[in-house]
Amino acid sequence: MTTIKAKRTGRLTASILMLLAAAAPAATPALAQTLDLQSAAMAEGAGDDDVQPTDAVVQPAFSNDAPQQQGDDFYCGQRKLGQWFYCERPKAKPSAPQASAQPQQSSTAQLKAITKQLDELKARAILEPTEANVIAYVRYQREQLDRASTFSDTWQRALWQNPDIDYTLQRPVSTVGKRAWTDNRSATRDQVLSRLGQRYGMFYFFAQSCAACEVFSPILRSVADSHRITVMAVSTDGGPSRQFPNYVVDSGQRQRMGVPLATPALVLFDTVTRKTVPVGFGVMSADEVMERIFMLTNSKVGSDF
Repeated sequence: MTTIKAKRTGRLTASILMLLAAAAPAATPALAQTLDLQSAAMAEGAGDDDVQPTDAVVQPAFSNDAPQQQGDDFYCGQRKLGQWFYCERPKAKPSAPQASAQPQQSSTAQLKAITKQLDELKARAILEPTEANVIAYVRYQREQLDRASTFSDTWQRALWQNPDIDYTLQRPVSTVGKRAWTDNRSATRDQVLSRLGQRYGMFYFFAQSCAACEVFSPILRSVADSHRITVMAVSTDGGPSRQFPNYVVDSGQRQRMGVPLATPALVLFDTVTRKTVPVGFGVMSADEVMERIFMLTNSKVGSDF
């Protein structure tokens, strides 16, 4: 019995020594080697046949206040177990410096920069007309011409596919379309002017000494007769008119209407609103007179353009 107890005590002591050796990272290599040799000798003396289990478990005591060590020279220096045994901490990769985000340049600034660069290359080619400078200017200019051509082509395609932004549908520019638009506009205008005399009359201010009045009077006479518009001719100097023999002398009509002192002068008078609408001054063609009257009486401002 004494032998069995001695063997159990020897095994327990060996186990405690082995645990202390494993849990002592700061031990010197000589001390660690001595503990291993003592443990091996006691294990051999105890024998393998009489090994008995024991309930005593010895836990190594760790202090929360004690700093953790990196490892000792025996395990980390001689055996070189590496970072997997907490001998070497993995080095963190240096973080790449983040490039500061630069604000994006506006389109207006980019266009100004292109114009500035083009002017600079042109000036350099003129002041220093070397082959390299001229080629650099011509190539850069060609790039901008290609960019402008692309813009023009995209513009045209967008107009073809989006009729709401195509102004040529309102005012055609082609020969066929323009002729059709003009004919339709003339028919509408003549229809409106044929009923104009039912509401409007015209005041015609002229002077016997006015050479332009001699030219404009027969034109106005033809327009008034063709559309049955009543014309009241007013002589500003008291002289007669061959085209309008039933004239009257100005006795303040011009001033009351606010008509400037210019002859010839043509003014519409609305019998419904009792307001005057100046048509124009100076010599005008018959088509121009009819177009102005049509726009002033049947078109809102900005609707015909």
